Amino acid sequence: MRGTAGTRLLKTLLKLALPFALGLGILWWMYRDADWPRLWQTVRTMRWEWMAASMVPGVAAQVLRALRWRQSLDPLGEHPRRRTCVDAVFLSYAASLVIPRVGEVTRCGTLKEREATSFAGSLGTVVTERAVDSAVLLAFTGLAFLVQLPVLSRFLEQTGTDLGATLGRFTHAGYAVTAACLVALGAGLYMIMSRLKAFSRVRGVFLNLWAGIVSLRGVRNLPLYVAYSVGIWVAYFLHFYLAFFCFDFTSGIGPGAALAIFCVGSFAVLVPTPNGAGPWHFAVKTMLVLYGVDGALAADFALVVHTLQTMLVVVLGIYALVDLPFIRRRGHTLQTTDNP
Repeated sequence: MRGTAGTRLLKTLLKLALPFALGLGILWWMYRDADWPRLWQTVRTMRWEWMAASMVPGVAAQVLRALRWRQSLDPLGEHPRRRTCVDAVFLSYAASLVIPRVGEVTRCGTLKEREATSFAGSLGTVVTERAVDSAVLLAFTGLAFLVQLPVLSRFLEQTGTDLGATLGRFTHAGYAVTAACLVALGAGLYMIMSRLKAFSRVRGVFLNLWAGIVSLRGVRNLPLYVAYSVGIWVAYFLHFYLAFFCFDFTSGIGPGAALAIFCVGSFAVLVPTPNGAGPWHFAVKTMLVLYGVDGALAADFALVVHTLQTMLVVVLGIYALVDLPFIRRRGHTLQTTDNP
């Protein structure tokens, strides 16, 4: 028994440690020769008003996600309060910084604790969300590809850039990082599927989970659900794109190119590291270089923007932790006035 418990503990520790190790390893490799005085100068001279503006859609994306989630719970007979849903989503993003992919469980658990909703049912709606988000991201990616393919071809011709030569400058370590990200992504997807398979062994839980997944069919206002889904990703994009205007070396990049960079970065976030740290930096830097930004400056952009956006997630998570105790559990009188 002790051996079995020790093995389970070791597996748990590895699951927690490996994402951090992968993210930190990629970050160390990217910034091992960084010019920190130059980076600090970049931070000091950046246009902070644009960074502040970019935070508004960052918050809006999470709020829209909460509103969409609340709408998808309605067909299950669950009617959580709007304020609780928003706090649960804020908290879920912050929790995923500590343990990647734990956010879904955190927000469903928060809703069960405060609103007495079905945990399995709400988890099923989250599975549905992931499928919808994937469809929207793929649509954005297809749009970016169609728009940017001729633009990128003309850019390479006008600048005399040889794409083969550019890829040839990709070091062995760069290829190794790409391979590691792909392997980690595959492992993460396998773990998710294994967990869902384990859920299905318990018939009652599986039925609740399935009810949540198919709840989309019972959504009363489907156009509003679609609008929320598109709005979430438009807000994510603006959260990223407005940051381009903080720096002279990225302010000239158009929205089409920014959309292509955003989509590649979004796929990189699927690699299970805290908030995509490491793979996201690598993907964004590589794409910026492809669009003519100096490699060192592109790395600076990725580090500064990701750090500040992560700080926003932390601040919203702290807000949720402070606000949730003021929301009484279902069956009690609210301490403060809240929308139904």
